[in-house]
Amino acid sequence: MIAALQFGVAEAGLDYTLRPTAFGLVFHDGKLACVRVDRGEGSYYDLPGGAVDGEESEEQALVREFIEETGMTVRPFARIAEAAQFFRKSTGAPLNNIGGFWIAQQLSLDPAAKVEADHELVWLHPHTALNELRHDAHAWAVATWLRRKT
Repeated sequence: MIAALQFGVAEAGLDYTLRPTAFGLVFHDGKLACVRVDRGEGSYYDLPGGAVDGEESEEQALVREFIEETGMTVRPFARIAEAAQFFRKSTGAPLNNIGGFWIAQQLSLDPAAKVEADHELVWLHPHTALNELRHDAHAWAVATWLRRKT
């Protein structure tokens, strides 16, 4: 699987595991759903989403990841972009996330359904998200959406 766009720089000597992923853009009242991942002083913002497990489709992975990270149930309806991102997990493991970015509709929100204690749902203005998101691929997907909506 090769994405049309590759973000990040692979560090020499590291073997990057290719990880199929799906990330979502959910908008409400002019704000974008993001997750603040609490890593103490190394905390960061991501779009909700993550790895596609087993035989899941990107849409199925996105629905599962949104519930796990935010407690939000979503309906993905438009795949707007695809990109890859070299990065190192907090464990140090080198990964190359590759997959789709989806526009999704919020169906419900149940904070008790969230299972990832270090993830917090935050609503950011899209322009703030452009500056705050950890991965360039995520910021690029937000910019892609902003350019298409106007």
